[in-house]
Amino acid sequence: MNVTQAEFIISAVGPDQYPEDGLPEVALAGRSNVGKSSLINKMIQRKNLARTSSSPGKTQTLNFYRINGELYFVDLPGYGYAKVSKKQREEWGKFIESYLLKRDRLRMVIMLVDVRHPPTRDDAAMYDWLTHYEIPICVVATKADKIPRSRWQKHIKQVKETLLVRGTDSVVLFSSETGLGRDELWGLILERTGQRQNGEGEAD
Repeated sequence: MNVTQAEFIISAVGPDQYPEDGLPEVALAGRSNVGKSSLINKMIQRKNLARTSSSPGKTQTLNFYRINGELYFVDLPGYGYAKVSKKQREEWGKFIESYLLKRDRLRMVIMLVDVRHPPTRDDAAMYDWLTHYEIPICVVATKADKIPRSRWQKHIKQVKETLLVRGTDSVVLFSSETGLGRDELWGLILERTGQRQNGEGEAD
């Protein structure tokens, strides 16, 4: 996918703020600090469009990024961060759940997990919730560059077995440092959003 235009559109906390141009949307979900912003930046080949932070829990809104005028990435607040108050977690949960269940332009959820560690209870709960509501999922195992290549398959197997990944769901090994998995993930996104892709991996 050749990204020629990528722009931050809005940080939204409710449907009245969501874009209304009818483009398909791909949401990114995962624990705080799992690498959602880094993944977005690598996917669009920009360094700082999506702001990264070493402080978990920074993203507190739904952040919409428009790509090539064809689709949106929607960065969801990270889950499982203990220092966020219970009340705030409940508020986040309500508007995230509302978006995931009611947004008719949502085509897929990219669920990020850290490949170095077994998925957490929060990860398993999120995956179970998404599968219960039959929302299309692609599991992306991030930080692949942090472990030896010889251990990749072992860790991917652990991810699949812990989450009980459905046979219809994809699992992509990804590194925001090296770009591993970028082309594969773009292929899945373009297929799911109804975009075409030519032989060289660029959108028509």
